[in-house]
Amino acid sequence: MNPFHDFTRNITRRHFFAAGSHAVGWAALASLLDADKAHGAAVKTHFPAKAKHVIYLHMVGGPAQMDLYDYKPKMQEWYDKDLPDSVRNGQRLTTMTSGQKRFPIAPSMFKFKQHGNNGMWVSELLPWTAKMVDDMAFVRSMYTEAINHEPAISFIQTGNQVTGRPCLGAWASYGLGSLNENLPTFVVLVAKPTNTEQVQAISARLWASGYLSGEHAGVSFRTSGDPILYINNPPGVSSDLRRKTLDGLQKLNELNYNALGDPETRTRIQQYEMAFRMQSSVPELTDLAREPESTFKLYGNDAKKPGTFANTVLLARRMVERGVRFVQIYHNNWDTHGNVAGRLPDQCRDVDHACYGLIQDLKKRGLYDETLVIWGGEFGRTIYSQGGLTKKNYGRDHHPRCFTMWMAGGGIRPGAILGETDDFSYNIVKDPVHIRDFHATVLQLLGFDHQRFTYRYQGLDQKLTGVEPARVVKELLA
Repeated sequence: MNPFHDFTRNITRRHFFAAGSHAVGWAALASLLDADKAHGAAVKTHFPAKAKHVIYLHMVGGPAQMDLYDYKPKMQEWYDKDLPDSVRNGQRLTTMTSGQKRFPIAPSMFKFKQHGNNGMWVSELLPWTAKMVDDMAFVRSMYTEAINHEPAISFIQTGNQVTGRPCLGAWASYGLGSLNENLPTFVVLVAKPTNTEQVQAISARLWASGYLSGEHAGVSFRTSGDPILYINNPPGVSSDLRRKTLDGLQKLNELNYNALGDPETRTRIQQYEMAFRMQSSVPELTDLAREPESTFKLYGNDAKKPGTFANTVLLARRMVERGVRFVQIYHNNWDTHGNVAGRLPDQCRDVDHACYGLIQDLKKRGLYDETLVIWGGEFGRTIYSQGGLTKKNYGRDHHPRCFTMWMAGGGIRPGAILGETDDFSYNIVKDPVHIRDFHATVLQLLGFDHQRFTYRYQGLDQKLTGVEPARVVKELLA
């Protein structure tokens, strides 16, 4: 018997806490040291990256898969019949439809045709997208556990339904670093939809850096007025005076950093310097006057209008052309609980031509093979109608069990079609792809093994894909 073990077994609660009175401080210090060690420098990739840049087009609210890409002709025979209990299988519903007495089937009112060599079914609402299906990879079997917007968007952006984790763009910034010291590594744009019947709240929590260093958070560009607040010097302040002011602030911040060792102080120093350099780089970036008329013809005339989806997508091309690693674009109003006939065509017109233009433009400029383009929402929609149902209109509730996303460029296998759902577009019957699998695949294209791509925080090796199983979807890789 070991006397020391006897002592530790018999130690009182008061002695334990007295001896460990500095434990929290040491834990905090260890966390800071880990953050300080990882701060700034890019991580070496595990294997050669297929994609150097990402343009992630997020359709906020959840596009209706059966009205766009998941063709279900048998549903015409089920018009206004109740969704079978065997299909729903006890799935929990949102409060928007949980109180309905019936769940009547609402077949898509839109026509579908097959396109390309791969025979992908595409809705009549997306004629421009239909022209390039052989360049794209479609996943019709995405799924999630989140059924409401805030946790669902957080999940697909950060890998966790609880906010506060680093988003995908922040992980890319941390792993790959910058290609242009005069522009942010990760930029966010929020496009204005033509139709604004039901927009969702979009907050900076979605592009935060979480426990990563603050420099990896997304920098939000405004879509009207100055792209960055205070990007221009105020009246009476010259560039020389601004430079002297920043030099003075830097000295004060360095004194503070040397005294306390807070890594966020160093982040602040870097942000001030980045802001100064952006005063010359951002106006040139956002000035579309030198773009030829052929560019606007390619993206559609809306590209000339600041804040439109087409305009933000054109800016995204200009950003990756200048070395921005990750561009996140949010397009709102896809939450079609009602009036699908009035809203969905507007949504599709906003994005269809512009997405086509983006892919063609990237090809034209030699950026396509190194730029991964992602399109999708946070979940899908229900085949049954929310509220009143007619042949000419209906609404659809949130549906996490299956939805469709597409990807193109950056190491993606062109023309791939993965996954199948049942006749009701309600359950996956082949090749399910979870959000964690999606994240693992994106990291693979960026050169990282999702199981080894970690960040030490509070004693744990944190990962984008978390601790539950995730796989790289090799069927999507070129």
